[in-house]
Amino acid sequence: MSRLAEYRAAEKALQEQLAQLEYLKNDDGLKKEIEFEQQLQALMSKYDKTLRDIIAILDPHTGASTSAPAAPKRRRPRVVKVYQNPHTGEVIETKGGNHRGLKNWKIQYGAETVDSWLRGR
Repeated sequence: MSRLAEYRAAEKALQEQLAQLEYLKNDDGLKKEIEFEQQLQALMSKYDKTLRDIIAILDPHTGASTSAPAAPKRRRPRVVKVYQNPHTGEVIETKGGNHRGLKNWKIQYGAETVDSWLRGR
């Protein structure tokens, strides 16, 4: 893009933004929101309160800065899976798929075959 085309595109974008700004200046809803914000800021400074204080007053269940930290979520314990190799009779008990022997079996016999060796505990 040439510098002139870039300049004209920026100028057009600026004109569009100025038109949008002028529209917002005349919007009654925006005027009410600005007035509300100003009155709220004045009230907060009068009573020496912060936005967090206001939220805690209006909705105490949000867990704002006044509440104790929540207990950490605990993961459900992993279930022990028992695999028995029908060829050798060897049994492997594991809670995850990272067991060295299980990996070797999957390489040797294939994952689907080894998964079929899963038995209840």
